[in-house]
Amino acid sequence: MSNDPTLAVAILAGGRARRLGGIDKSGLALGGRSILVRLLEAVRPVSAHVFAVGDTTGAASRAGLDVVPDLVPSAGALGGIYTAIVSSPCDRTLVLGCDMPFVTTAFVERLAAVTGADVVIPRTHAGYQPLCAIYGRGCAGAIRERLDRGERHAAVPPGGVKVAEIGPEELAACDPEGLLFVNVNTPHDFAQAQRIFDRAGTPDATTDN
Repeated sequence: MSNDPTLAVAILAGGRARRLGGIDKSGLALGGRSILVRLLEAVRPVSAHVFAVGDTTGAASRAGLDVVPDLVPSAGALGGIYTAIVSSPCDRTLVLGCDMPFVTTAFVERLAAVTGADVVIPRTHAGYQPLCAIYGRGCAGAIRERLDRGERHAAVPPGGVKVAEIGPEELAACDPEGLLFVNVNTPHDFAQAQRIFDRAGTPDATTDN
């Protein structure tokens, strides 16, 4: 699959990263390339429509991406998902956290290949992974209702829409080392990711290994 015209990619770059001293997580370097560069390498073979949500002065802006400010201030990840959906140029939008260095092109292609659902979302044994999921434009209303009620957690898919899960067994087959959803939230996470890259010899974003 190459440059799916129905799919955009939104990288959420609006978090304040308090546990990392307020730095821009997407600019952290692993294996000689920033997390943001690694994400772009993973998604650009699949979609020509890549933008960011949140910080308009950070690494995403400096990389030349269009950056959309959060439409609902202080609404967390759920607000970022909402902004991504309503700001997207496409009917479907893959939403990615900016701190996920092990996302691969192969897995993005796997998500994009699922059609006929409003949400395509991985589900590990730990639960849903809402920041590596595809949302259709029809999800916006249900998410806005949750935001208006003061809800901020994104771990539950929006109600009243068709959800397609990629479950633990299928995930294990395409992610045998369990790295796809590793994120970098703390100094400990960053050190762990560095050790993984050192051990693996800088994994290639285009593969699942």
